[in-house]
Amino acid sequence: NDGGVGAKTPVEITALEESFRRFAIHGDTRATGKDMNGKNWSKLCKDCGVIDGKGITLTDVDIVFSKVKSKSARTITYSQFKEALAELARKRFKDKSSEDAAQEVYRMIEGKSPVISGVTVKAVASPTVSRLTDTTKFTGSHKERFDKTGRGKGKAGRVEVVDASGYVSGYKHAGSYEKKVSKPPQKPM
Repeated sequence: NDGGVGAKTPVEITALEESFRRFAIHGDTRATGKDMNGKNWSKLCKDCGVIDGKGITLTDVDIVFSKVKSKSARTITYSQFKEALAELARKRFKDKSSEDAAQEVYRMIEGKSPVISGVTVKAVASPTVSRLTDTTKFTGSHKERFDKTGRGKGKAGRVEVVDASGYVSGYKHAGSYEKKVSKPPQKPM
């Protein structure tokens, strides 16, 4: 707004500028959307298909970014952004006039938003992980930590639980003494 006198007209944001702003603030909570860093510029070019791997590569995109930005700046403004796109457009659409080529590239970007990847990726059970986590194959002291169903026993499986029964630890027939020592047969009187 001109902050001013008379009827206020809303500033018209083009679809291209809208996309510029979306990419400019991508991944940066403090970004205002008025300028764009190199990382987001590369992402925009990649997500919108400006980089085709033939006429335009990631390197070209980086070179153009460095060329249009101000010497000490780390970001580009919207006007520098359009300048950079026009530069890439000439490379991408060699057979078109500069103006047509630029329009062609603008159309690729208009209305687009950053593609957020890797958000809904499900954990893939690899055979290695399932082999390592199969408790039935555990040996030694580790197998003591799980019951027959493969559930952990918690503290009982890890900590030496004091056995006050009087038997030597590891004695297989614990608790069978009373059964073995039966009363001697009574002789009838």
